[in-house]
Amino acid sequence: MDVVHDLSAALPGLVQTDPSVLQMYRADRSGHLALGTALAVVHARTVADVQTVCRIAHEHRTPVVTRGAGTGLSGGAIAGAGEVVLSTASMTRILEVSPDNRLAVVEPGILNGDLNRELAKQGMWWPPDPASKDISTVGGNIAMNSGGLLCAKYGVTREAVLALKVVLADGRLISVGHRTVKGVTGYDLCALMVGSEGTLGVIVEATLKLRSVVSGTVATIAAYFDSVGDAAAASAAITAAGLQPAMMELLDRRTLECVSRYTGVDLLSRGNAYFLLQCDGPGAESEASEMAGIIRDAGGRVEITTDPETAQALVDVRRQVFPSLEAMGTLLVEDIAVPRSQMTEAFAKIRDLESKYGVMIPTTCHAGDGNLHPSFVFSGESVPDSIWAAAGELFAHALALGGTLSGEHGIGLLKRRWLGDELGAVQLELQRQIKTVFDPYNLLNPGKVFDPVPAPLVDSVTL
Repeated sequence: MDVVHDLSAALPGLVQTDPSVLQMYRADRSGHLALGTALAVVHARTVADVQTVCRIAHEHRTPVVTRGAGTGLSGGAIAGAGEVVLSTASMTRILEVSPDNRLAVVEPGILNGDLNRELAKQGMWWPPDPASKDISTVGGNIAMNSGGLLCAKYGVTREAVLALKVVLADGRLISVGHRTVKGVTGYDLCALMVGSEGTLGVIVEATLKLRSVVSGTVATIAAYFDSVGDAAAASAAITAAGLQPAMMELLDRRTLECVSRYTGVDLLSRGNAYFLLQCDGPGAESEASEMAGIIRDAGGRVEITTDPETAQALVDVRRQVFPSLEAMGTLLVEDIAVPRSQMTEAFAKIRDLESKYGVMIPTTCHAGDGNLHPSFVFSGESVPDSIWAAAGELFAHALALGGTLSGEHGIGLLKRRWLGDELGAVQLELQRQIKTVFDPYNLLNPGKVFDPVPAPLVDSVTL
């Protein structure tokens, strides 16, 4: 019997093989297409369903690609020929909310935005805030260690996860992490799973660390600069002054051109760079006033508001970036991160690459943590060699500045060829060996993060 037959027999009604359905799973939001189409997609409803899929796939030595909402930007959740898609999108329950312990236990398929709307009813929230929060799943946030607009103050996803339940490649279920705030028993396998991109196990339950909803006035600053370099310098000066806004975003001229064209609002008449900050909590207005002074000293033209509707309009300029870029053509969206003091140099390199390769690279930046999103715009479905060459130069420059290949999108398929440049040969091999311990036959999301290797990696590994 083949794997699809066995899955269909074990999980009646949950297995789809329609070619038009499978076609959707060839791509994620990165636009990258897998070669061929998957064998089937299984819509798991329970932990037991996930275990059944992994057990049967393990018996048949069939690769499994775990999928949430498919909003990733690195090609990390696309499935092609010979693979089975394991969708956790139907696993959307909130299993527990504990105000006393400031935690929630949820299934992986719940959308980030939906979760926070429910938590708000009890005066709590989960801090990870990716731009895709209304369409991305909590499980996907965890698998990619997502960041977002608020992570400079509130941290990335890893800092908001207490414990996980994970199904291994052979179907066994493990629990990692703790419900307690403290916990140092053994190696921190919970932290290892966060950001593992579906290569070590399938997340089926998450215990999340919550915060109380921030009360009081929220002060929002919008500033325009003549150059993105001046805006980046102002951002670094705010950080150096010990100030910590909840949101600090930076858009360059290329991005403003795209947003203006998409929305019909003329932003370019106001400046060549848009700098957005938001302060919350006690002292928000006084902090915003101090930041505004630094911005003016750096040459920025400042608007401050505490009116929620006006603030939302200012923030919406940032949230319109991705759809405005998509309207320009095909995108390769990258996300290098550099030390905050090096952002001006990173922006300068991007301008040099535009001239050298004749390509448009609109760039936004989570300025609070030095995470830049250069988006290479081109025509057609396949990324041209010249774009990859430009991206490779940018990655090398980011590493030379003391930065990293990815601040939040992950490695997936799109960056795996450069992984060794950052990790070095010894660490790269150690990470491959970790993958082997958890997944000896290389069945979980094979070819993602690491360059393809023959399977099985070893004859037998026991935990």
